Amino acid sequence: MNYTRTGALILGFFIFLGLVGASYLGARAVLDVKSLERSVTVKGLAEREYPADIVIWPVQFTEASNSLQAIYTQLDANSGKIRRFLVDNGIAETDLSLSPPAIVDKSAQPYGGGNRGEFRYTATQAVTVYSTDISTAREAMKKLGNLGREGIVFTGGDYQSRTEYLFTRLNEIKPAMIEEATTKAREVAEKFAQDSNSRLGKIKQASQGQFTISDRDSNNPHIKNVRVVSTVEYYLSD
Repeated sequence: MNYTRTGALILGFFIFLGLVGASYLGARAVLDVKSLERSVTVKGLAEREYPADIVIWPVQFTEASNSLQAIYTQLDANSGKIRRFLVDNGIAETDLSLSPPAIVDKSAQPYGGGNRGEFRYTATQAVTVYSTDISTAREAMKKLGNLGREGIVFTGGDYQSRTEYLFTRLNEIKPAMIEEATTKAREVAEKFAQDSNSRLGKIKQASQGQFTISDRDSNNPHIKNVRVVSTVEYYLSD
């Protein structure tokens, strides 16, 4: 009888130790999971300047006359002068295109009152430069005033006549810029971990921001500012 009671006590003791051990291991597992859930989210910026590689330059001009035939004749003459000027200043003939003329007949307008100005017809046309030789095009822009002295009236300021500079090599620079942004994000995360007496772990998740391309400033639209921000979340441990 005593042996049976003693055996039961011993068995109960070991069961107790087993439950305590299981509880301890379970608590450690919970702590480990909580530790893995600690994380820090950081951002890394990569920003570089690149020259544009395409220029779209509309050389827009206007004419006025009371004769429709005369205005077409003058448009042809002036567009020819502009094309010769551009070619003489290094622009390839294949980089030039001529838009159809836009002609306004003031007598056909339903508004404006009785005073419709000196000329019945006004016309606008453009010779457009589409070129990868940006430096040559910019030099020609500086000399356009010389052509204006020959009586050609240039127009500008509206959307159609705005010069555009394009940067089309984004796919070439994407990998290097993403790597740079990710490296800078990790540097920030490591500094945070150091300051919080933690160790930086693996990446929990990451997202690449959208690339943006903008003019460096209003005076240098042919120089582009390219930037991207990467967001990275890292695990932290003690």
